[in-house]
Amino acid sequence: MIERIHTSEVDPDADEVAIAGHVHEIRDLGGLVFLIVRDREGLIQVVFKEEREPELFEAVGDANSEDVVRVVGEPLESDQAPGGVELAPTAYEVLDEADSPLPLEISKDVDVDLSTRLDNRALDLRKPETLAVFSLRSKLMTAMEEWFDDEGFVDIKTPLISKGGAEGGAELFPILYYDRDAFLSQSPQLYKQILMAAGYEAVYETGTAFRAEDFATSRHVSEIAMFDVELAYIEDHHDVMDVQEESLRHAIRTVAEEAERELGLLDVDLTVPEEDFPRITFEEALDLLETEFGHFPEDPTDLDTKGEKLLGEHFAEQGHPAFFVVGYPDEKFYYMQDVEGDEIASRKFDLIYEGQELSSGGQREHDVDRMVEVMEAEGVEQANFEFYIEALSFGTPPHGGYGLGIDRLVQQVADLDNIKEAIMFPRDPNRLEP
Repeated sequence: MIERIHTSEVDPDADEVAIAGHVHEIRDLGGLVFLIVRDREGLIQVVFKEEREPELFEAVGDANSEDVVRVVGEPLESDQAPGGVELAPTAYEVLDEADSPLPLEISKDVDVDLSTRLDNRALDLRKPETLAVFSLRSKLMTAMEEWFDDEGFVDIKTPLISKGGAEGGAELFPILYYDRDAFLSQSPQLYKQILMAAGYEAVYETGTAFRAEDFATSRHVSEIAMFDVELAYIEDHHDVMDVQEESLRHAIRTVAEEAERELGLLDVDLTVPEEDFPRITFEEALDLLETEFGHFPEDPTDLDTKGEKLLGEHFAEQGHPAFFVVGYPDEKFYYMQDVEGDEIASRKFDLIYEGQELSSGGQREHDVDRMVEVMEAEGVEQANFEFYIEALSFGTPPHGGYGLGIDRLVQQVADLDNIKEAIMFPRDPNRLEP
């Protein structure tokens, strides 16, 4: 490895350090050149003085934006420099030259549309603000996974290729699997439930799902990063919501404490939802939308984007950035529905955070006979789910779970306009590269 430290590790009391990164900015003041070098941790200023190091001063005169350089120098405290420290160079080396001119400006805040940024993603990913998004994303997911590891959940990996879909055929991407037709996975739903029947009791997966929807929105993509959870021996769906609430609160609190630099770059004032998340029924949600906002979702069995935003505003005013909506009608066969004594149509819930749905989940139907009845009523072809029905026929504990959209979570935490900004290389109906 090339000898170097990150810019964030530079100690102003050290005698000499070596850093390496991209040339972020060059300011030539005649006999003085300020070279701003950027790595994934931030920026550092290197000051070249003609009278002090004439050979190095001459060499840096050929520098271009985004050249990859290595600098050895003496750290000096400076109130004017990024991070309060600058380098007086003793060695300067160009590791690779960048083509010039650049198709996308990195160091300046230039108004460029998202499509252009994504077309030049290799450069856009270098921008400090974009780097901050993905550093934030990494810290969010690390905190989430650590919480589940500490709680004894088993990290699993389920197939990305399947014979059928968990949620329906219209949104499936077909592929050729040797000499047979197959599909990219919509969800690990059925496999998670099989693991509950197998006795794994509590699992989570950081994985990928695919949805072949023809959309043009700021909150949908075709390839989705998902955080899926399933747990057994539950009393009801509230046990599942408890897990989601506690784990999400932990992740947001961790990021608020450990990602101050990233949040500052993104100008985000992150609120940690310390109080219990409100839990309202689907009918209560519809009543709120009607009485408070005069809004009626077109689909009487679901909330629309506008409805979610309005409910988000309502609960935000009460100090609640996150809340659950419980009891959606006309749900899929694997959700527990029409339970005697319940005042809700199903034990299915959505989590809405900052006005956007992040996840869906609930208590599953573990009684196979009852589930088959629902499948027949819904017209579901049971032959496509024989492996699933059989697995749950040998004794399955009460269980439930959810799937959380990682990309949407990052979008909301980082306050991004479009979900594609939260994904390194997003895929949508029109984008298959880079």
